[in-house]
Amino acid sequence: MNPQPFREAVIDLDAIRGNVAAIARQVAPAQVMAVVKADAYGHGAVPVARAAIAGGAEWLGVADIAEALALRDAGIDAPVLAWLHDPAEAFAPAIEREVDLGVSSAPQLQAIADAAASVARPAAVHLKIDSGLSRNGVAPEEWGAVVAAAARGEREGSLRVRGVFSHLANTSPEEDTRQLAAFEAALAAASDAGLAPEVRHLASTAAALRMPAARFDLVRIGIGSYGVPPFGDGTTAEELGLRPAMTLRARVAAVRRVEAGTGASYGHIWRAERPTTLALVPLGYADGVPRQASNRAEVWLAGARRPVVGRIAMDQFVVDVGDDAVAPGDEVVLFGDPLTGAPSADDWGDAADTIGYEIVTRIGARVPRTYVGGP
Repeated sequence: MNPQPFREAVIDLDAIRGNVAAIARQVAPAQVMAVVKADAYGHGAVPVARAAIAGGAEWLGVADIAEALALRDAGIDAPVLAWLHDPAEAFAPAIEREVDLGVSSAPQLQAIADAAASVARPAAVHLKIDSGLSRNGVAPEEWGAVVAAAARGEREGSLRVRGVFSHLANTSPEEDTRQLAAFEAALAAASDAGLAPEVRHLASTAAALRMPAARFDLVRIGIGSYGVPPFGDGTTAEELGLRPAMTLRARVAAVRRVEAGTGASYGHIWRAERPTTLALVPLGYADGVPRQASNRAEVWLAGARRPVVGRIAMDQFVVDVGDDAVAPGDEVVLFGDPLTGAPSADDWGDAADTIGYEIVTRIGARVPRTYVGGP
């Protein structure tokens, strides 16, 4: 029997539970929403949601309604917020299954109210103000009309304004402070219109950890749940009291000895400077391993970090192990917990000129997820 699959992403649910619990302690008395959109950043939405709830998350967050309904289909009944909607979205199924809906425009609010009337039950909504990110959210000049319409909907029984929220750009402390002020002004206008939302939420992981004034009633924890630092300034997971939850690993597929001058992979952008041993790793950009990290990333193999050499191909890439002994079937770790010696997702992000968020989220369906720990 093989000691492990040919390739796999090992997801430590105890790490997720512990990460959520650690952040929950730090931000209390604010509640925690664990964001499990995009299949929980590639970790698996349903098992991650359960682990996050076990760690103290009161809410779950997703991008779209289909993701929310998948959680409901799995028997998860915690409050769920979905905030990114098709202009032609059918909101009735979400309302019937008690999914909270983010609102980013007056037409969207009306469509939700109409859907609520069609199923004879009020829709729980969170009104989103664009406080400066210039993406989703009600434009500031339209905010007064939207909160007035929402208040009418509450009086008529079609809506329940459960939340008001926004999202920081994380540009600088000064910009975040300006956005905080804009959010507070939006809250004041909502109150003047007669709204009393249960939860006000602005902070994602970065602001939740470093900007206490942005915590309000609820913080949305995305990348922090998975043990990947949100800051991009060299701060490690360990320094934040977090532990990476995903380990991407494989077994060496082949080993060959080559002479000096031998090229490896497409285009021969790397050639051996000396006689050396090359190990073939069965993961590539079809699995989400970034081609941009060619000739730059490292892996953990045979007790040391080893350089990726040559182009990362669709299904495989090559590692230079020098004169050390490596055999087919040996474990190779692309990224995981750096306390084990392995590179982190952020290390791969640096090698590919991106961020750790993208590295974990892009790992594809061909890579089976293996779950350890958990409630």
